[in-house]
Amino acid sequence: MAHLDQIDKQLLGELQDQGRITNVELAQRVGLTAPPCLRRVRALEDDGIIRGYHADLDPSKLGFTITVFAMVSLKSQAEEDLRAFEDAMRDLPEVREVHMLNGEIDFILKIVSRDLQSFQEFLTSKLTPAPNVASIKTSLTIRTSKHAPGVPLER
Repeated sequence: MAHLDQIDKQLLGELQDQGRITNVELAQRVGLTAPPCLRRVRALEDDGIIRGYHADLDPSKLGFTITVFAMVSLKSQAEEDLRAFEDAMRDLPEVREVHMLNGEIDFILKIVSRDLQSFQEFLTSKLTPAPNVASIKTSLTIRTSKHAPGVPLER
């Protein structure tokens, strides 16, 4: 893990909260001038601590009205079989997150869909026939009361 000083943590916190902040405003918020602020941000990017910048889109306003979590068990947990499943999931745009778990369930997926019919079609035509799938249990999201991407940072 990289050593981060208090200013680095402040920079990360500000950027995590508002990725579109200008370098000048970011520098002011953390008590730096613009050039050293930019150097620090570039170093955090080069170290892979900052992986990218993204817009937080509202799925429902773009026609994706349901979010489903799918718990997937595989027939085999051999590394090549795990990777084949992960590769197949990377190619499915509806699958937004893929997490390998320990325990009875091998993977949990976050899936968005336009409606229940579209999800059912996705489930039967793309997810169920994916490599090595033994079983799938799904849970439809009723509401999201917290959405906090990133990590908690002390500032």
